[in-house]
Amino acid sequence: MERPDEEPPRSAPKRILIVEDNELNLKLLNDILEFHGYEIVATGLGAGALDLTLLHQPDLILLDMQLPDISGLEVARQLKDDERTRMIPMIGITAFAMPGDERKVLDSGCDFYVAKPFNIGELLELVKRLIGENPQ
Repeated sequence: MERPDEEPPRSAPKRILIVEDNELNLKLLNDILEFHGYEIVATGLGAGALDLTLLHQPDLILLDMQLPDISGLEVARQLKDDERTRMIPMIGITAFAMPGDERKVLDSGCDFYVAKPFNIGELLELVKRLIGENPQ
């Protein structure tokens, strides 16, 4: 039985992997999400995303599509093909919002598509909807 003077146990913060090679975008996403109580792991490389996903098992991945080593589309395909990572929700983010790009991003394995420049409030709501809000 729980005593009234004890705090209920807090759950661990939800972990988000941000894969973004633009330092300003990475800092913005990192700062906003950390402020809202999420734990952040980040990389600017697609190959790094694969390793970090296996190592940290994030609750969500924010994945830029234009990366310097391998494309975000390829990263998403590899993550969805691996049974250890296929259930992790991914939001594909791209600055090149051309006709047909949304379909390509979703077909690669991303669960949602967000075009840059994105609305921080809308992105935060999508994150909360996918993995929940953290107590602070």
